[in-house]
Amino acid sequence: MASEITLRQLRYFTAAAETGQFSMAAAKMFVSQSAITNAILLLEERLGVKLFDRLPHGVVLTAEGHRFYQHAGNILDSVQDALREPRFCADSLSGSIRIAATYTVLGYFLPPLFSRFRATYPEVDLDLHDMGRLEVEAAVESGKLELGVVVLSNVEHPERFGHHVLMRSRRQLWAAAGHPVLQTPYPSLADIATQPYILLTVDGGEDANRRFWIDNGLEPRVAFRTSVMEAVRGMVAHGFGVTILSDMVYRPWSLEGKKIEARPILDAVPHMEVGLIWPKDAKLSEPAEALRQFLIQACGS
Repeated sequence: MASEITLRQLRYFTAAAETGQFSMAAAKMFVSQSAITNAILLLEERLGVKLFDRLPHGVVLTAEGHRFYQHAGNILDSVQDALREPRFCADSLSGSIRIAATYTVLGYFLPPLFSRFRATYPEVDLDLHDMGRLEVEAAVESGKLELGVVVLSNVEHPERFGHHVLMRSRRQLWAAAGHPVLQTPYPSLADIATQPYILLTVDGGEDANRRFWIDNGLEPRVAFRTSVMEAVRGMVAHGFGVTILSDMVYRPWSLEGKKIEARPILDAVPHMEVGLIWPKDAKLSEPAEALRQFLIQACGS
């Protein structure tokens, strides 16, 4: 009979998926590399599918692996919520929270967290708004909003707010499968600068790109600018150019089913940071404080 799947195997698998290397996953989990490798092999045997493509530079999720990664994350999150629930649900809580978030954060980060919060606090309403980063900052600073969730690494002078980093997401090169730039295990920014570049402009993406290119004394050959994430994916997947984006928004396939590969970059490129902001020195309402604590603990930050 096939062995049962354990939480340890799921943790090792998610560590490998998030780091892109079994050796880095082992370091992250404080175990041997063989422990990670064996856990992945057992999962693949149990599921009857290949979860990773093994490449010279590391590993990338297959389509089946990507789907399983979503399920594994939900399972591990549910376990953490179950352990946390007695403390969070000690008192009944109701009310409304005035909160806003930016496009990228709303699309790729917050929905599952909000779903878990609502399950814990069913009587709390989220008065949620979709705003640009500068709008969120102004509304939080003026007290119109209690909380904002933004790409914190793009906020100028974050000390104006109470703030907390919830998640750091590494930036990597994205290119179509088989693209010549992928022949190098760790492409440099100089290598990438020779290629047509697809630039995502939403959520301060253009300014963030400009900073790390300038810091390295280089400039990308921008072939196309867009505020639409799926346009970036489609252009990259069809070989019209390459881009550098964070793992948070990475998907291995375009809408047309063309494969996109990600590679670590040789040069130092800063991680993208997603975080909370709130009015500095303000006392939050009980529902807002509950959400603030929930997000900090749920993100393990």
